[in-house]
Amino acid sequence: MFLTITTTGTADNPATDLGFLLHKHPDRVRVENQSHGTAHVFYPEATPERCTAALLLEVDPVALVRRGKGKGRGGAPDAALAQYVNDRPYAASSLLAVALSGVFRTALKGSCVLRPELPARARPLRVEIPVLPARGGAAMVHRLFDPLGWDLVRAEAVPLDEQFPEWGDSRYVRLVLEGELRLADALRQLYVLLPVLDDAKHYWIAPDEVDKLLRAGDGWLAAHPENALISSRYLARHKRLTQDAIERLELVRLAESDGSEVEELDNAVDETRDTQERPVPLAARRREAILTALRAAGAQRVLDLGCGQGQLVQALLGDPAYTEIVGMDVSVRALTIAARRLRLERMGERHRSRVTLLQGSLAYTDKRLAGYDAAVLSEVIEHLDLERLPALEYAVFGSARPRTVLVTTPNVEYNVRWETLPAGHVRHGDHRFEWTREEFRAWAGQVADRFGYTVAYVPVGDDDPEVGPPTQMAVFTQGDAHPGTPSGTGGTTADATTGTTTDSPKEGEAA
Repeated sequence: MFLTITTTGTADNPATDLGFLLHKHPDRVRVENQSHGTAHVFYPEATPERCTAALLLEVDPVALVRRGKGKGRGGAPDAALAQYVNDRPYAASSLLAVALSGVFRTALKGSCVLRPELPARARPLRVEIPVLPARGGAAMVHRLFDPLGWDLVRAEAVPLDEQFPEWGDSRYVRLVLEGELRLADALRQLYVLLPVLDDAKHYWIAPDEVDKLLRAGDGWLAAHPENALISSRYLARHKRLTQDAIERLELVRLAESDGSEVEELDNAVDETRDTQERPVPLAARRREAILTALRAAGAQRVLDLGCGQGQLVQALLGDPAYTEIVGMDVSVRALTIAARRLRLERMGERHRSRVTLLQGSLAYTDKRLAGYDAAVLSEVIEHLDLERLPALEYAVFGSARPRTVLVTTPNVEYNVRWETLPAGHVRHGDHRFEWTREEFRAWAGQVADRFGYTVAYVPVGDDDPEVGPPTQMAVFTQGDAHPGTPSGTGGTTADATTGTTTDSPKEGEAA
């Protein structure tokens, strides 16, 4: 795919200033590797009167298939196009937009260290893209670019086959833009509108895409009459993300019309008077309690069993003390989301070597789990039927046998404190049970006794004097007892809240 940017100048204001703005020397060819191919920047012409910079992106179809699967939301939008033979190497798309942001990063920011006065100047620009996919045709191109101050917006339909004109036009256009704009504004418009016109993106849409959209749309998107359409297409029609973008754009528009700052309008809460801190989410407090317990245990090689979408794995990766982190889950979909959350494909080799994601079930023994310092089962056991718990107990405590095991589960007694939770209901539709503190301690004590561990209990969240904490955590540590000792032989349990040690409950006794 190909894009050219041309400007004209005079002896006093030479066109070759384009090289300063783009941070690319007109006498050199610049080659930069991209995740899906190679970008080449060169100047077909460079004189004081006229200067043209060209960006040629060579797309590797194999890399595109491997990284973006080459179809659906992440690749070519046409189901009829094959994975390896499609329009992605030839038609401008989000691949070209990402290359623009990478190759011309400083120009997009409107920065020029050597000539700081240049980015603020509007200059005559001509942008040409020979092949641009346009969902909605030439009319859509004009709807998007006409309000942006270009003197000329030309979208020429590309015929399906020039030798057979009766076949009609394709969905591609040849785009030409001419006008006097700041280069940074033109590049930011292209960065947003290329994938909007294509109506597809080659990468997964995450919440941070809203921030990218607002940064690139600063100064033009809020006032654009089609900002809702642009937001929806740019965010791959994710309703929640699109609504967030539209609301934030409306706030920007109101601030601009009022001549004030966004912060002045977004002041429903007076921070000078309302000093109440926002409550920390229970999930965040649970992760912090787990990290605290892992640090206290001196763990370096950690298993996150039932890792879900990888939130804990991500937190563990942020601490270099953990040299090996394994996340395991039975759900392939959850592991896929975890890989995207962790950005494994973009992760540097040093960090990538520390993390592994495995698909597996805790209902079976797994030799891959043996030999680790610690294992975490965070909000896992309550998703199993009670009759399947013994299989999990043996797989973790009997077969894998990490030195430390952390188990968290909801405290059903605390449910009465949730105003939105109807009486008699569990917190999640997939929970097969939720235990009282007494039931949890009875189970944990029997497991510790049977497999040669000691166990301590840690409250997670505010410890209500009547109903206890919202989450209860058991910290199992390998003891001196021989694995396989019959339950009820009087192992010990410690209460982390009091520091006392008590006899673990024998089978059939209350904790």
